[in-house]
Amino acid sequence: MDDHYDAVIIGGGVAGLTAALHLAERGLKPLILEDDERAGGRLSGKEEININGWKFPYEHGVHGVWSSYLNLKSMLRRHGVVDHLIPANDEQWIYRHHNFIGRVNIGSMIRNSPLPAPLHYITLLFHPKFMWMLSPSDWASLFHVWGTLLMSIGIDPFVEDQPLEGLTFGKSLKRWGPAFRALFFGLTRNGLSTNPDDVPLAGFLAFLRFYTVMRRDAWRFEYLPNGGGDVCEKLSAKIKQHGGEIRFKSRVKRAERVEKSDDWTLHYESDEGPSSIRSSFVILASDSPSAGSVIRSSFASDGFFFPKGLGHAVIRLWFNKQPRKHPEAGIFSGDFVMHNFFWLDKIYDEYRKWSDETGGACIEVHVYGPEDVLKQSDAVLLTNVLTDFYRAFPELKGHLIKPHLQRNAATHTLPALGARGTHLGVDTPWENFFCAGDWGWLQNPSFFLERACVTGLEAANRVLSLCEKESFDVQPYPPPEPFAAWIEAMMMRGRKRRRGRK
Repeated sequence: MDDHYDAVIIGGGVAGLTAALHLAERGLKPLILEDDERAGGRLSGKEEININGWKFPYEHGVHGVWSSYLNLKSMLRRHGVVDHLIPANDEQWIYRHHNFIGRVNIGSMIRNSPLPAPLHYITLLFHPKFMWMLSPSDWASLFHVWGTLLMSIGIDPFVEDQPLEGLTFGKSLKRWGPAFRALFFGLTRNGLSTNPDDVPLAGFLAFLRFYTVMRRDAWRFEYLPNGGGDVCEKLSAKIKQHGGEIRFKSRVKRAERVEKSDDWTLHYESDEGPSSIRSSFVILASDSPSAGSVIRSSFASDGFFFPKGLGHAVIRLWFNKQPRKHPEAGIFSGDFVMHNFFWLDKIYDEYRKWSDETGGACIEVHVYGPEDVLKQSDAVLLTNVLTDFYRAFPELKGHLIKPHLQRNAATHTLPALGARGTHLGVDTPWENFFCAGDWGWLQNPSFFLERACVTGLEAANRVLSLCEKESFDVQPYPPPEPFAAWIEAMMMRGRKRRRGRK
């Protein structure tokens, strides 16, 4: 049996790093047990990719730091982890329908609209290029589009139970016109990193509320200048500076309560073989599939809900030529096999240095499904991506230096909400055992990096409170704009009246 720790944190992703850092700041002795060889989870960097002597980080993919990620940004600033962020300038929508390809810059129009939320989307309808991409059936479906946006304002899945079981985002858009459907499919893929046909309606409504319909500035986001791997390495270093510890390649199998004690024993496997360790508190901060496995092997109950883990493909393409003028990012939708893109030489410092010296360009594209596409061999998938890519950027054909395809494991969280009582949150039925991660139940409206950060912070605060130490403030999500708040209040009041008549 190893030394006793104040808290053992299972998983070294953003949630686990956040929890450990805040515990260590208050003088406690936390230990992170991480299955991978690096900390960070889906934000971590991997081995490097060599391009003619230049080395680039092999990362999970580009992550946006949205304006509403208040707690994440506060932590990064307070610890000097990131000295600046790269603001997003614009995002382009590239829509393909058979041989037709249209493109329009939509990001700046949405977030800089003079109309208040949720009317800011109407700005798109006055842009000539956007109007040109709409068919008569799109114009005829405007009522249904507006109805869905209103539904996302009137129903808050974060705080109320709604009978939305069995309904998916894809099914809810059947009465939309093809271009509108393609646009929101693209926005959903980009925001939720998954195939829209798999997204539960409650998850989609929560996504709309959090990222766009309640506030115009919710659409603003920034990029990490040196990628997620750099952030995770610095957070890990801060934890160690404060007395915390991280053990890599350590997979926790189960947790059990020590008899006649308030302690927990964690059983894990490493390169040295099976081991165990004791701790006063446990914070389960792994991804959803791994968390479910630990819970099922540790406790008798098997009735808890864990969102499905999803995988996707990331393709990076290096070229010896710059494309035509374009925004640094955007979405593909319609008949494209790929779903979004980021010009890395406009985002990351290392790529920018390479581009300045060589005149080249590097793009990252993501493929989120459907499943039959992701099941294709690497060679077939890469060929299909390149074929589609040259349709969108024909000027780069014949200028490819090197392609790189990576397949990310099924650890990305499907945005789904389980029933109250079955969907574990920070608090659990087991004493001194807490959960953290973007898969957990949390009434605070947040997604992905921010949700991981908030749950990690909340779990740390639970431990600190029990240890009679000062907790940390959690910043709430900004309130909706006045007009959106008024619509929300009116719709919720109307629903209460209808329920009262029944």
